[in-house]
Amino acid sequence: MPQLVVDVSGQQRVLDPGRAYTIGRDPNADFPFDDARVSWRHATISFNGANWQLDDHGSTNGSFAGGVRTQSTQLYPGAVVHLGNAQNGPRLAFSAPAAAPAAPAAAVPEQQVGIHEATTSRAPAGAFRQEPGPAAQPPVFQQWDTPAPQPVHQGHQPVNATPVPGMGNPTMVRSLTAGMRTIRIGRALDNDIVVSDLQVSRHHAELRQLADGRWEIVDLGSHNGIFLNGQPVQRQLMGPQDRLTVGHSSFVLVGDQLQEFVDTGEVTFSAHHLTVEVDFKGGKKVLLNDVSFAVPEKSLVAVIGPSGSGKSTLLRALTGYRPADRGEVLYDGRNLYKQFAELRSRIGLVPQSEILHKELTVRTGLKYAARLRFPGDTEAAERERRIDEVLYELRLDKRADNRITALSGGQQKRVSVALELLTKPSLIFLDEPTSGLDPGMDREVMQTLRGLADDGRTVLVVTHSVAELALCDRLLVMAPGGSVAYFGPPSEALHFFGYETWADVFQAFENYPDHDWAGRYRGSVHYRQYSADVDAPVQQAAASVPRDQVRPPKPQSWGSQLWTLISRYLAVIASDKGFMLLSLLLPLILGAVSMVIPDKGCGLVACGQSGRNDYARLILMVVAFSACLSGSANSVRELIKERAIYERERATGLSRSAYLMSKIIVLGAVSFVQGAVISAVAFAARTLPAEGLIFTSAPAVEMTIGVILLSFVSMMVGLAISALVKTAEKTMPLLVMFAIVQMVFTGAIFQLFDKPGLEQFAWLMPARWGVAAAGNTLDLAHVSPVAFDDNRQPLIDALWDHSIGILILNWLVLIVISTGLAFLVERLLRRHEPEVMQEG
Repeated sequence: MPQLVVDVSGQQRVLDPGRAYTIGRDPNADFPFDDARVSWRHATISFNGANWQLDDHGSTNGSFAGGVRTQSTQLYPGAVVHLGNAQNGPRLAFSAPAAAPAAPAAAVPEQQVGIHEATTSRAPAGAFRQEPGPAAQPPVFQQWDTPAPQPVHQGHQPVNATPVPGMGNPTMVRSLTAGMRTIRIGRALDNDIVVSDLQVSRHHAELRQLADGRWEIVDLGSHNGIFLNGQPVQRQLMGPQDRLTVGHSSFVLVGDQLQEFVDTGEVTFSAHHLTVEVDFKGGKKVLLNDVSFAVPEKSLVAVIGPSGSGKSTLLRALTGYRPADRGEVLYDGRNLYKQFAELRSRIGLVPQSEILHKELTVRTGLKYAARLRFPGDTEAAERERRIDEVLYELRLDKRADNRITALSGGQQKRVSVALELLTKPSLIFLDEPTSGLDPGMDREVMQTLRGLADDGRTVLVVTHSVAELALCDRLLVMAPGGSVAYFGPPSEALHFFGYETWADVFQAFENYPDHDWAGRYRGSVHYRQYSADVDAPVQQAAASVPRDQVRPPKPQSWGSQLWTLISRYLAVIASDKGFMLLSLLLPLILGAVSMVIPDKGCGLVACGQSGRNDYARLILMVVAFSACLSGSANSVRELIKERAIYERERATGLSRSAYLMSKIIVLGAVSFVQGAVISAVAFAARTLPAEGLIFTSAPAVEMTIGVILLSFVSMMVGLAISALVKTAEKTMPLLVMFAIVQMVFTGAIFQLFDKPGLEQFAWLMPARWGVAAAGNTLDLAHVSPVAFDDNRQPLIDALWDHSIGILILNWLVLIVISTGLAFLVERLLRRHEPEVMQEG
């Protein structure tokens, strides 16, 4: 078996064909690299029985042979591979052992060539072989004159590849030979075409040839779906020049070839005549006014402007969160609004609010995010490798086990960026990432963004800070009214406006509100140089795009999302010791408060000559009030404090119902325990009836069920409040109001029944049914009546009747109210979602 020599940083090593060699930042790798451009487990060198080859393991920055990114390439004497960057990344140079001549690598037999290999009859440029010579003399290399194999999969473009207009050079070409009926695409190694992308399921899709020779693409139940010409499909005929997209890879049928094009981040991005209008005082108010600009590849772009200039509106329009009413956004020449379902995974958005739970550690937070964003068949080790790569790239690896809340402001922002980098987006947008940071952290964040752009991404940042604009490639200045006042290099901006400082520029915007800043820019040389080529008329308005073309594909399985969300929520609660302590003490204290009410030794049963107990209903009222307060207090802040997290996760495919159900299950369990604790404390020392209606030997259990159901309904009310309000400060007044109203309408203070209007309104109060459910067992209607007739005879409240039917009715009504509240919360959640998700 032939040996091969690899030269790394001037040190040579002979490779043994009997084993494989690992490359990466892992210190235990055979070839370790301390370079951020190299992934933790970057690639493997091995001998396949016929040739040496290097296999990239889906690294972040890729491997390059001959200047072209490659997934798998054959190695031979004279071959050179760069890691992480085609020009200046770490270099691996290969040669033959000095003691033996090197022979050309044997051609791979036709039957051994995988479907992802591109064969050619010519050797790569610059390939060499070693001529025989004396063993003591250095080997002499001459140009090969016999055919040599090409790099496979993502190697050089074969000379016989038919070009596809607007697609560039393919990274793989497969000849579709006669008799080939099925081509399976996926992440697993047993597929015909292996796509090393964690956005791709293990067995993602199949391309099937029909009897008439046409090809059909079929989704195999993938996580992120398949797209044909930008639209999600399950099963569709695929014709010539149609674009099939799987993860970051696109495939095109060209004659008898299947060509692959991989999105490596080197994409163009431009906005054309974006206009956003909203209803305002019976008319229209323009938030964004005819905005056009083009972003260079792999660049850092800053957007600045005074308040009210439309910066946040622009960001939402560029990301597809809120499509512009007119105009279009082009991602590598493709309409983002029309193909949002496919392109959304290529765009990362870091909002101003944090999008990770600060109670968790950095690694734990990213772990749950990866479980939600990657296919369900992704192994834990694969997710961990990707997390390690991102942490190392952002210099967070030494903070991985720290709680996010313990990090500095700049580090917390880097954690949010790390979450977005998990899926390897080509474009990253950030909204005010330096807000509230000191100048040092401001520079740290901007330098991090500069590094992301240098590594092959396009980064656009909306900011109020102007201290570090020199780090950017382009600067977009928005004028009041949502128009472009300048777009070009930051170094020329102040000279363009004719002022010394940015404070003077912003003051000019305020002092001269009627000045045509956009017209001034359009008449400048900067406009002709940087924006004129993207200012052509738009053919079609974005508003005319059908909603079903914009809606993202089906997310990960509902059950898988639910389990991940529950696990994450439990981890958040477990890490918040204060919440856990309060959740335990609150029911104990509230239950003990009810013990203060004296019962004259009667407990909750009738006593005395009258055969009544006026304290019984008051005790139940306090117990019901406690259940209402504890249940609603658990949940009243839960949705609003996670609003930014929910909005971002919803845009990446999170199921609204799975998210809501995770809250209901976890908080419902907490409410169950709290209701049981309140009942146990309140009823333990009281005299209860000898028998229950349903649980004849356990009347306390029967009464506790009513208290638990009331606590659960109150928890649902808290969720409704949390989904309704816009700020957390508004939750507490509503919580207090809810608890007091429930106490008044328990029916234990004054007569509610037989009061037209008032009685019907009381039916909407959970406490009314909760007191009744607990009072049925006590025969509260006779033991502690709330009203009497003129003859001092008790008036009977029908909901307090001592019967199984009424007891079950009270339970069922509480369940129905909970269900209705769940639907209400689900509707309220839609208001806080990206517009493109609100129909889903």
